[in-house]
Formats: sequence, C-alpha cells, structure tokens
Amino acid sequence: MKEIEGIYKAQLVIQEMSLALIMKVALKGDNLEVSIDLPEQGAVGLQATQVSFENSTLVYQVKEIGMLYQGIYSEQKFKGSAKLQEQEIEVEFEKTEIKLPGDTTLVSTEDELKELAAQEKGAFKYQVKDYFQRPKSSGFQLSPNGKYLSYREKDERNKRHVYVKEIETGIVTRVIEEAGELVRGYGWINDDRLAYVMDQGGNENYHIYAVDVDGSNNIDLTPFDNVQAGILNMLKEQKDYIIITMNLENAQVFEPYKININTGEYVKLFTNDDPTNPVADYDFDKDGVLRGYSKMLNGIQTQYFYKAIGENEFTLFHTVNWSDTFSLLAFNYASENKDEAYVLTNLDSDKQRIILYDFKTKSILKEVYSNSEYDASIIGLSRNRNWEIDYLGYEGDKVVIEPVSDTFKKIDQDLQNHFGGYEYSIVAKTEKEDRYLIIVQSDKLYGKYYNYDRDTGAISLLYDLMPQLKEQDMAEMRPISFLSRDGVKLHGYITLPKEVHQGQRVPLVVNPHGGPQGIRDSWGFNPETQLFASRGYATLQVNFRISGGYGKEFFTSGFKQIGRKVMDDVEDGVHYVITKGWIDASKIAIYGASHGGYATLMGLVKTPNLYCCGVDYVGVSNIFTFFESFPEYWKPYKEMVKEIWYDLDNEQEREIAKEVSPIFQLDRISKPLFVVQGANDPRVKIAESDQIVSALRKRGFDVPYMVKYDEGHGFAKEENSISFYETMMGFLSMHLK
Repeated sequence: MKEIEGIYKAQLVIQEMSLALIMKVALKGDNLEVSIDLPEQGAVGLQATQVSFENSTLVYQVKEIGMLYQGIYSEQKFKGSAKLQEQEIEVEFEKTEIKLPGDTTLVSTEDELKELAAQEKGAFKYQVKDYFQRPKSSGFQLSPNGKYLSYREKDERNKRHVYVKEIETGIVTRVIEEAGELVRGYGWINDDRLAYVMDQGGNENYHIYAVDVDGSNNIDLTPFDNVQAGILNMLKEQKDYIIITMNLENAQVFEPYKININTGEYVKLFTNDDPTNPVADYDFDKDGVLRGYSKMLNGIQTQYFYKAIGENEFTLFHTVNWSDTFSLLAFNYASENKDEAYVLTNLDSDKQRIILYDFKTKSILKEVYSNSEYDASIIGLSRNRNWEIDYLGYEGDKVVIEPVSDTFKKIDQDLQNHFGGYEYSIVAKTEKEDRYLIIVQSDKLYGKYYNYDRDTGAISLLYDLMPQLKEQDMAEMRPISFLSRDGVKLHGYITLPKEVHQGQRVPLVVNPHGGPQGIRDSWGFNPETQLFASRGYATLQVNFRISGGYGKEFFTSGFKQIGRKVMDDVEDGVHYVITKGWIDASKIAIYGASHGGYATLMGLVKTPNLYCCGVDYVGVSNIFTFFESFPEYWKPYKEMVKEIWYDLDNEQEREIAKEVSPIFQLDRISKPLFVVQGANDPRVKIAESDQIVSALRKRGFDVPYMVKYDEGHGFAKEENSISFYETMMGFLSMHLK
C-alpha cells in the first residue's frame, strides 16, 4: 500500500458547478488513512471512515458531505465514482504535489516529538489533556427573546457543533456542523438567525456565515477568496441586516458593508479610497447611520471626521497622535441631543477616562468615570431602560465593576451575595433584560454558567465547563507589584504551586505576553499556569512597559524598547520573585507566544545565564524579515509599527534592530530551545521559526521543532494544543527537574 500514499486532486462537477477535491492518503502503521479537502467550501481535513484497499480498489465514506467513493488505482491515478446524495458522479483523482509552507526538512518527526514528550516522568493527578481538552459543552448564549439557548457541544472527533435548544419544549437542533475547518465564533443576530465565522487552517481570512435557528438557509455571506471579513454592528433595530467590514476591493483597506443576512445581498456604505491613509474605524449609530470615522494620517496620526445631525458632509474634527485615545463608546440615546456620546479619552490626561461629550459644540458635558491608577475601560448601558448607565469599571489587579443604576445595584448585590470571592461576567441577557446568562470564574475555577432571574433573584447552575479540574487542587494566581531598575512601578502575577507553601523553592517558568503593545496579562483561570503548577513550577507574568491599561506614559515608555527595557522589566520581575524566597534561581525557563516567543529568544540572548531553557511559540526571530512579511492589511500601519518597534530606514535604529534580532546573536544562545510554529500563520510567518532552527542546528544545536500544517498564529485545534503541551512538558522536565 506504500505506493498509493500521497496527495491527489480531482474536479467534482455537480449541477454545472466545478469544485476542487483534494484527497490525502497516508499509511499509519498497518492502517490506511484518508482525508478529504474541499478548499472552496472551507472544508479541510474531513476524515474518511470504512477505508479499505483491496485488489487495487480504494473504498471509503466521508460522512460530513455524505460521500461514498470507490476508485481503482493505476499509474498514480484513482479512477472511479463518488455517490453524493443518491447522485453518482465520475471522479478521477490524479497524484499531485502540494507544497507545504516553510522548509519541511527542518521539522522534527512525529516519533522524535513523542520521544521528547515521554521525558516527563512522574505520577500526576491531572494529565495535560485535562487542562487543554475543550469542554464537552461551551459557548452558551441566549436568543434575544429568551426562547432559545444555544451552545457548542463536542463529539467523539473533537468537532464542536452548535446546537439550539428551545427552552420551553426542550427540543434540541444541531444548526451549525463543524466539519474540516473550525468554527471560530458564533452569535445570535436576531430571534431566528445566527452568525458564525470560519477561516482556512488559521490563515485569518475570515468568512461570515448565517443560518436559521432550525439549521436551514445556511449561507456564506462573504464568499470571497483571500478576503478578511468582520462583524461591525449587529443592527438590533434592523433585524435582517448587519454591518460588516472587509478588504474586498483592496487587500490593504477595510470598508463597511450593510448585508442582508437572509440573501447575502450587500451594499457598500463608505469608500475607503486612500490606502496610504486608510480609515481605521467606523462609528455607526444604532440605526446603521455612519456618524464618524477615524483615519490614519502618515501612519502615525489619527484624524477623526464627524457629521453632526443636520449636516450633509463629514468634517475634520481633530488630528491627534495614533497613540492617543479618543474613542466613541456609545451615543447617549437617552438624550434629546443626538450628538451627545460617551467617549473614552486620554487627550488631556494620562489615564483613559470616560466622558459625556457633545460633538456638535466640541465640549465635555461631564466626566463620567476615571481611576487614578488604571485606565477606565468599562461601561454598561440598558437598552431596555432608555439607555441608562448600569455599571462602570476598569481592570486593575482584577476587574472592578461599580454598579450605577438602582436596577443593576440589585443585580450586583444578588450576584455578589451568591458568588462572593469570584468574578462574574454577563454573557447574555434577554431584550427585556429580565433573564441573564452569567459565567463565574476565578484563578482556580475554569468557569461555570448560571441562569439568573432579575425579578426573583433566583440563580441556578446551568453548566460546569471543566468539572474534572477541582478548585482545591488548583494554584493561586497572586497579583504582584515591584519597581524596575529605573524606578518604574510594574505589575504582574505569580502562580505558585503547593510546594512553595511547604517551604520549598521551586522552578520558574517566565511567560512574557504577546503583542506587545496594548496587551496585558490578567487575573483569572489560566490552563497554562495551572498545568505548570501541577508539575511543581511557578509561573511569572509581568505587565512590562508598553502593556495596556496602565496609562499613556507607561504605554509609550515602551516604544523602541522591545528587546531592551521591555526585557529589563521581565528580568527585574524574575529577580523580585527570587528575593521573595519562592524560586530556585538555578531552574528558570522562559516561554512565550508571538512577542512572547521573541522575548524567549531575546531572553536566551540577553541574559544567557538567567535561563536554563526556552520555548519559542510562533515568535519573531528577525525584525527585518518580520517587517518584510507583513500581511497586506498591516502595510498601511507600517509607520506606526516603526514607532513601536524600530525604524529600519534610520541608520541608528536599524543597528539597534539588528542588536535585538535574535538571529544575529546566535553566538549568545547556549541553552536548550524548543520551537513551535503554525504553518499558515499570516502574522509571524513560518520563515521566522525556520531561520532560527536552521541557524542553530548549523551551530550544532539539537533544536526540536514542531510545526502544525493546519494552524495559524497559535494552535486552535484541541489535538494540536494537547500535542504541543505534552511535548513542552517533556522538554521542561528535562531541564527544570
């Protein structure tokens, strides 16, 4: 059977429509495995069942598309027929070569990675899969009228389909079937129709689909190749329409379209005709009227254009630096003044604050909410009670919600009385706002869904997402703060295993976050840090300068400091937790994804004696090639990225960029490294990982290298995630124990 292994391509002709059909045949031990791709339909990796190959005849079924295939092999072709929905179609598969991204010769074999995973020795109460398998049911949502409860449920093949349950009758219907590609997200558009989003293998070219509550009329609203679409406004006042953005006419710019969710008919609402100074954001009101938009200027400034009520044209409102904030959160529909809105701003302050603003007179009517230490960021309005403010808040060490309306004060009191010590979030509420879907979480609780009745105060458990993970076995995630070497107050978190409380000094995993700009680590359940703690490792997460939520000065102080002061902040955090007596300073690893992967490489370069090993997950290794490989829709923002990272057109900064690009500092990397990459990553391309692996191996380094060819910027498929973490735990065990 070895001779039939490979990739085959055919054209499937159905009712005058021709579709590419790709068949992958592989021999796994004594078993023959077959999978099917229908790329134009967004279906990849459909696994065949009942596979047999006898007397040169291949037979199999693909249940997802209702296909039974039978073909005879000869001269690198399979000639036969496919039975589809009682229709028999002649299909001829011809062997072909589909070039995989990157240098496939660099990738560690499956056996090599399994051998690495097997290096983790010991008896543990929880396996890796206990932390990273998807919940059996998840993603619970309410229909606007409260008649239906929707959720995702995982089958035996780890496919997470979307179901709708009619609450009164208990009737359950599968409305969205997850086949080869992952359903990246879904939600209710109106009482009768849902939207969901998919891409192909993590390439982030998202398509938006819509489907009826009974699973019928399932259509691709954005059936375009190499186009990225996103939902901008659900238009609750116009239930058959949504507003989306997509880069349909120019890959570098996104324009808004109003689209009929039943037919897919669309109309463009605004033309973004200047790719060098693209529109970055659109502000529509609840009636779908474009009221304002933000436009980039020369890559480093933002112009805001606004059209006041009664005016015919948009006029330039102001021009500010791109790093300043002036963001329209919501119009104040409770006011007779239709130009009145809640705005998030830091134009005349360091911390972001929420103000009530009159766009007609360009004046602040009042300050609504602020905090002296953190950026304000949260506002909740009641659509049912004439848009009064329900709550305001910010994220500090934890999320802080401050009730405002009398109605929400009662809701908050009910929930605090019931869930004291936990964080709750409102997942959904009915249009009448009388029933709420709540998720409750903490650093030790993955999450539980509850139903809450506003009128009676009744609270009932709906679903425990991860019942196998017992709270009493989980580790504490403790907020910390300390001063950097140059006197800057830094915040972060340390997750401590039980061994610390027994007086032991433990190994440490340093985990710098991605981004890096505007992103931050947060308090809550983190399966990574809990897995590390279960193996006796502490985890340090530092919100270094350039992280979001701590004010404008803190944010901008990290510009042109990536790989330099940003790394100093991480190192200062390491030294801080060592002085607390928690950490064995001889056993410290560094691991991160995206910018965190870059920080891993830079940690091994900058302070080679601080870390004993590193794990680079979809990380940048070369700032020069990273810039050169930007996706098209990033290119208009290149000047902004130059401000954040380095201006490679400036000779001095170009030299700095070279000094902080790990690929040029290979002689300083002396500790073991494990590299992990998604082959279809559009942000940090596979070349970033290929080049660091290739260069280190030429120096004699044994660098294990995992690549998943059906993933993008981070692994989304359950089996891939589990494989990654199992392998990483073997790698860490070799060097931390």
